[in-house]
Amino acid sequence: MAERAIEPNDPNVPGSDPEHPTTGQTPVISSVDGPRPPIPAEIWVLLVATFFIAIGFALIVPVLPQYALSFGVGATLVSVVVSAFAFMRLVFAPGAGALINKLGERRIYVAGLLIVAASTAAVAFAQDYWQLLVFRGLGGVGSVMFTISAAGMIARYSPPQIRGRISALWGGIFLVGNIAGPAVGGALAQFGIGVPFLVYSGTLVIAAAIVGVMMGRAHRVTARKAAEEAGLHDAGDDRAPGMRKLEPKSLREALQDSAYRASLVFGFANGWANFGVRTAILPLFVATSISQEPWVIGVVIAVGAVGNVVSLQYAGRKTDRVGRRPFILIGLGVSAVAMFATAFASDIVTMLALSFVLGLGSGLAAPAEQAVISDIIGYGRSGGQVLSTYQMTQDGGSILGPIVAGVIADLFGFTWAIIVSSLMLAIACLSWVWGRETFRSS
Repeated sequence: MAERAIEPNDPNVPGSDPEHPTTGQTPVISSVDGPRPPIPAEIWVLLVATFFIAIGFALIVPVLPQYALSFGVGATLVSVVVSAFAFMRLVFAPGAGALINKLGERRIYVAGLLIVAASTAAVAFAQDYWQLLVFRGLGGVGSVMFTISAAGMIARYSPPQIRGRISALWGGIFLVGNIAGPAVGGALAQFGIGVPFLVYSGTLVIAAAIVGVMMGRAHRVTARKAAEEAGLHDAGDDRAPGMRKLEPKSLREALQDSAYRASLVFGFANGWANFGVRTAILPLFVATSISQEPWVIGVVIAVGAVGNVVSLQYAGRKTDRVGRRPFILIGLGVSAVAMFATAFASDIVTMLALSFVLGLGSGLAAPAEQAVISDIIGYGRSGGQVLSTYQMTQDGGSILGPIVAGVIADLFGFTWAIIVSSLMLAIACLSWVWGRETFRSS
């Protein structure tokens, strides 16, 4: 059978739209009638690796501040250690994006995991505070490498019709780690405060081995099957099945898209409110305004995670049916209102209810937004700089949010700090009013 190269807008490629060529703005992804495609083997490999990463990372969350304190420093320097990781992620994100475009997602993913594994093992043997700071900071370099690469592989290998479902599974695995990991990490620390770091290093090596060995094998199987079914030759490793190698999606091209511009606003606001203020400021608000009992703070955080789990899988499946934009708008709107109401919470029951609703809102928006980024990049296409820029806005929000909110709390009180965070979510919601829908149901 004769070889046939598939063009980016070939109607035989899942999710492409021949009425909208791939010049300029990315075409609207359209669903198809009939059964949904199965989750590709490449995605399952990535999900299994993500499980080991999520569990391992959560092991060190409760231990790292205590470990830093053991070097005889104060709270400020402890915070610097925590922030150094995020700061290095932010600084190295552009370089990671360029490396991905040049070398491919899988190579940079494995390299990033091994860098974090080495730096985390070194943390366990740090002799003083400054060694701890350097080793933890280097981990941020590897972290942004494998995070952006993972998002790139999700975009590359996810069939457009089930991107929301896959994004929800990916996010759900991290939630499982966040719920289960801290308790295990605390137990491991009883054998030595450096033990959780060594275990995390080991889980990263396992994840790197899984992707390094199995991803290429899974791709070859998928590509061979696609060739047999459609009369196509395997396009080679690190490419979507049955497709020729496409030029990476450029940042300039993405910035012309209203959906990507709205996504950048979303990323910053999400980092500010959900990754920053919810983890750094809300616990302080609970402690000062509702209860100083440590268990109350823990329950508030856990209830938020439960709300996230409840909505995540539902939204992931539905966004592949009705579109991305409705879930982003609803999720951001719910989160903004719940965050605003939280500023005036005065009892435990109200705080728990609002934490649950905040989790619901976050879970509604997250898989749809991740699917939007994949839609923008396109099936079988690399987008290292597109992904790294989005990641930078999110990391920037998660770094800047707690700092600004902390200053506002010191000057005007926690109520105003939380209100400002709700406004950030409202601005992101408004930006999506003008953002285009990247998916349409048939």
